[in-house]
Amino acid sequence: MAFASGGGEGGLISLDKSLIIQAVNFLILLILLTKLLYKPLLAKMDERTQVIQRSLDEAQAARAEARKERDEFAAKIQAVHAEAQGIRATALKDAADEQRRLVDAARAEAAGLVASARQEMDQDVRRARQELRQEVADLAIAVSERLIKKSLNDADHRRVVDDAIARMGQKN
Repeated sequence: MAFASGGGEGGLISLDKSLIIQAVNFLILLILLTKLLYKPLLAKMDERTQVIQRSLDEAQAARAEARKERDEFAAKIQAVHAEAQGIRATALKDAADEQRRLVDAARAEAAGLVASARQEMDQDVRRARQELRQEVADLAIAVSERLIKKSLNDADHRRVVDDAIARMGQKN
């Protein structure tokens, strides 16, 4: 490096007044740049940093809110599921009760039908016995008329019939 020490010889850097003026100009320029550009740039960067931080905070809050809503929704789903299980259990119990009631009613109706059929059968048997007795009585009268070859009055007929019925009742 070549330094010029005053005088008029030109070197790479000359140490004259112009160097001092250039240094002062550089300092003034540096101060102006600092005040006009650097500080506003820093302020703008701080502002941008705050905006980004606020956005991150909002995103974090939104994530927390979403997590909270998801947890509430899961709790609601679980409650609804439990309620559905309760309704299903109640419906199954009601269906079992209804089935039991219908089976009991069907059994009662069947028992009634069986009793009615037995009663009807008993009546048929009694009627058949009565008809059989009447036929036996008629046959006994006819046979007795033939045997005794004579006609009987109503009181004799009745007595013969009553005797025949009494004998039939003893046999049955």
